[in-house]
Amino acid sequence: MTPAARVASAITVLDDILDGRSAEQALAAWARGSRFAGSKDRAALRDLVFDALRCRSSCAALGGGLTGRGLMVGLGAQSDWDMAAIFSGEGHAAAALTDAESALLASQPRLAPHEVDDLPAWMQTLWYADLGDAAGAAAQVLRSRAPLFLRVNRRRGSVADAQAALAADQIDTTRHPFQDDCLAVTTNPRRVKLSDAFETGLVEVQDAASQIAVAGLDIPTGARVLDYCAGGGGKALAIADRFDCEVVAHDVAPARMQDIDARAKRAGVTIAQCETADLKAAGLFDVVVVDAPCSGSGTWRRNPEAKWALTAEKLHDFRTLQQDVLEKASSYVGENGHIVYMTCSVFAAENSEVVTGFVAANPGFQASAPLRLSPTADHDGFFCQRLSRSSGTR
Repeated sequence: MTPAARVASAITVLDDILDGRSAEQALAAWARGSRFAGSKDRAALRDLVFDALRCRSSCAALGGGLTGRGLMVGLGAQSDWDMAAIFSGEGHAAAALTDAESALLASQPRLAPHEVDDLPAWMQTLWYADLGDAAGAAAQVLRSRAPLFLRVNRRRGSVADAQAALAADQIDTTRHPFQDDCLAVTTNPRRVKLSDAFETGLVEVQDAASQIAVAGLDIPTGARVLDYCAGGGGKALAIADRFDCEVVAHDVAPARMQDIDARAKRAGVTIAQCETADLKAAGLFDVVVVDAPCSGSGTWRRNPEAKWALTAEKLHDFRTLQQDVLEKASSYVGENGHIVYMTCSVFAAENSEVVTGFVAANPGFQASAPLRLSPTADHDGFFCQRLSRSSGTR
């Protein structure tokens, strides 16, 4: 496919997404109907679609409207494209630019603040209130593609071992600037899950923010740890690799944990699984990790659809859910144990306000200073805070 044909296809996929289909579904549907497209074409199309979604607001403003074509015209206006060649109307290219589109591009329209930051208009004030001095830079980070970070499994080898094994599969990496055992992939990220280093458990895909949070946990030798919202088990795997402790994974939807056994075996660690009905019989835990469901606002460059789907009402619903999850998880904390509350959100409503409300309702817990990470080139956005149970409060 030519670059112009890829852009034309991206217009079709984006229209499908704007009509309500998820990006993954829309891309899969396009691929099923376009058997002629090779792997490089599919990868390039995916990049175009997600680049436009990350910058949806500015692309729509510069391209003349919130349509697939408007987003592609707007993306081209912000990129080094030969617009006449991309929009030529010849062969499989999209139709030539209209007079109105050409005039809009020539006028270089001034963008509103939320369009510059590529945030929903309702969110602009909240974003700056919650992120403060980091707000502008964080918004710009979310407009670009996310780097791929890997966690080196200590039980399988060293960072040097991992870099050498990945290099043998033509995957180049650099060490993270301040997080041990973390590598940033600089070339061929799509090859990682096919590499020998991944298949043998030497590396796992995990963002640097999660690695930073796990590395900062206070988990004594021999402690019992419950990962209460385990999902696919990323935090549980990292804890089991780093600390000498017993790790139990739980999720209210057990199907989410279906890959944990295979991942644990590959990594050389042991993680038990426990369904909700069996948690009481499992006894109390020294540490309960609550990686709560959230807006994912710190990770929107990886999932840009979520940025545009979030509303003030949905944010309120997340907070209500988080309060409920935290309250339920606290019943499994033993005396002198603690909860570690985590989200990949940057909003106070999902983070500090949830913790403050919990401590007010549960005076037997005291909150330590939180870890707050805004999205940067070195990690996603993240929040982590320890809540310690006082002696004699069970």
